[in-house]
Amino acid sequence: MHSLVIFASGAGSNAAAIIAWFKANGKAKISLIVCNKPGAGVLQIAAREGIPVLMVEKGSFSNPGAVARISECDPSLIVLAGYLWKVPDVLVRMYPTSIINIHPALLPAYGGKGMYGSHVHEAVVAAGEKESGITIHYVNEEYDKGGIIMQAHCPVLPVDTPADLAGRIHSLEHFYYPRTIEYLLDNRE
Repeated sequence: MHSLVIFASGAGSNAAAIIAWFKANGKAKISLIVCNKPGAGVLQIAAREGIPVLMVEKGSFSNPGAVARISECDPSLIVLAGYLWKVPDVLVRMYPTSIINIHPALLPAYGGKGMYGSHVHEAVVAAGEKESGITIHYVNEEYDKGGIIMQAHCPVLPVDTPADLAGRIHSLEHFYYPRTIEYLLDNRE
């Protein structure tokens, strides 16, 4: 069975979708949730599901203990699900083709440092874009610059608020992220 390590900082809706997907099909085990935000909703999800948690602070990855804890899980993939810090270079070097992220826009547009969540949706709506979507991509040393795995599109309606667009984007994320992870795992066997 494959092992997944999920990095998350927020409410955990993508983490919950991934956990439910693999709980139902048994193709992977969520071995660890890495979180950098005390009180994040993802911690409640981890507790409810009995998934171990590694809390990290700035500089944690310079401590070999944090890296060792992740390595012990022998992850097939490290999955970023709303993790708001840049992944440390030490992990990118250790897992160069095994860290993936989901971005709430069609990269390369609306990517980079500071472009996450509502910031992205506000920028897309303000620019009058007709289309947005999600991008699932590999993680490298630069924000949102890793190779694109897949994109899914949705319309941006003239009457949309950033919250309206966010709802549409979340639906795409919850549908496509677990399925894309499964596809990647199936092609690693």
